[in-house]
Formats: sequence, C-alpha cells, structure tokens
Amino acid sequence: MVNATQDPYFTLAAYFDTGVFKYVYSMIVMSLYIFIVCVNVLLIVVICMNRSLHEPMYLFLCSLFVNELYGSTGLFPSLLVQILSDIHTVSAPFCFLQIYCVHTYGGVEYLNLAIMSYDRYLAICYPLQYNTLMTFNKIATLIAVTWLFPLLACVVMIYLNDHLQLCGNVINKVYCDSHSVVKLACSDAHVVNIYGLIASFGTLFGALILILYTYLHILKVCFSGSKQTRQKAVSTCTPHLASLLNFSIGASFELLQSRFDMSRVPNMLRIFLSLYWLTCQPLFNPVMYGLKMSKIRALSKSLISNVGY
Repeated sequence: MVNATQDPYFTLAAYFDTGVFKYVYSMIVMSLYIFIVCVNVLLIVVICMNRSLHEPMYLFLCSLFVNELYGSTGLFPSLLVQILSDIHTVSAPFCFLQIYCVHTYGGVEYLNLAIMSYDRYLAICYPLQYNTLMTFNKIATLIAVTWLFPLLACVVMIYLNDHLQLCGNVINKVYCDSHSVVKLACSDAHVVNIYGLIASFGTLFGALILILYTYLHILKVCFSGSKQTRQKAVSTCTPHLASLLNFSIGASFELLQSRFDMSRVPNMLRIFLSLYWLTCQPLFNPVMYGLKMSKIRALSKSLISNVGY
C-alpha cells in the first residue's frame, strides 16, 4: 500500500515516446507560453497604466488576464519539462501544487466570467444607475470573492487528497488533477468525492444561474430597446459570450474525462481534450478582447509604438 504523503513521486502515464519530435513539441509549447505571457502582460499593463480604462468592465478583464497568466504558469513549464524528459515523474508536493493551480484557475475563470455578465447586465439594463450600482467597493468585493472562494475551497480539497491512502502512483494524464489522485485511493474516498462534486458543480451551477439570469434580461432589453442599445449590447457582450462558450466547452470535456472511463478514446484525443481548457482560454481571451475592444486595441498599439521608439 502506498501513501501519497510518503511516496516521493507520481508517474504521468499519458506521455509517450516522440523521438526527436520532442524538440519540435517543446518549441511549440515554449512559443505558446511566451506568447500567452507577453500578450496578457501587455493588456494588464495597458489597463493599469491608463486611467481611462479604470472602469468596472476593464478591471474585471484585468482580473481575467491575471488568471490566464496564473493558469498557464501552472501548466506550461511543467509540460515543457515533461516533453523533454525521458522519465515522466513529478514529486508529490509539486503534483499537489499543480492540482491546486489548475483547479483554482478553473474556479476563478468561471466566476470571473459570471461577474462580467453581471456587470454587462447592469450597464445595459440600468445605464442611468450604473455608476451608483457598480461602485469601486463593489468591484473590489466581487473580484475578491471571485479569487478567494476557489483559493480557499481548493485548500480543503488538497488537504483531503493529501490524507488519502493510495494503492498506486500512476496518473493517466499529462498533468496532475484531483480526481486522478482520488482514483488511486484504496481507503474510503467518499468524503473527497462528495466534496469535489459539491465544490465543482456548486461553482459551475451558481455561476451559470447568474449568467443565464443576466443574459435573459439583456435579451429582453435588446428586443424592446433602441437600435443603439442593441449595438452596445452586441459590441460588449460578443467577446464575453465567445469566451464563456469556449471555456465551457473545454471545461465540459475535462469534467467528462475525469469522471468517466475514456480508455476507448484515442490517447492523442484525450491529451488534446485535457489540455484544451488550459491552453486555448489564455490564448483566446487576450486576442479576442484585444482585437474586439477598440479602446484596448488603440492603447495597446500606442504602448507598443512608444516602446519601439
């Protein structure tokens, strides 16, 4: 019997020998990570340095971009090391750290998208009262809750995982995740499973209810409002809806893969599905918002031009 607190490492079994192509894959992963870091840092700096962008929508976007950096940093360096390595093992402490980063990233991302939908709801449905309703204290509180709830909830999850009695150390993925560790348990894992389900689906459905409520009201206002109101709704909600859809699809793949037997699915497809939500969102959001929002696009071009000179 193996105990996760005593066993020094886990083996990531989803990796396979790629021969000399590992250098090509490592260059692709490194390039993606450098691009994610550069573009997200650029947008964070643009929002922080320009007072004209110190508005609720842009502050929530800044929180979103910080989370993209956080999530990608929890995955890409490890992925790069594993691709170049011949032995795909990780230490138990690092594995639990990665579990914490990956799961908190997912929780913060979904809650952040939920409060952004709430912000759009107030801006479109209550334009005259918007500044009164969305105060600086309210913005700070919403961002704090978005981050603190997943960060604290995952501390409990890591504690429960760390105290499981394990009968193995092989994880059939390219990174560590909670349910993969729980599946190795030979002690009673009901508490961990129930807590994981409550924490995951509680966050998902709580955020989903808020998102559906806000967009139903936005649609109602759009259908009964003026052409200008509809144009404003489309211009500000399109990037948010695209981001929400992209993340929901990726997260759904990951939830299905972690909870059901996917052994019949080809290994390459399983790897792609498990990485989709952690790689596409940090790439998708800054590009989508950077290109779609004229204010951010213009100020980003100005900052790059100034740096160039």
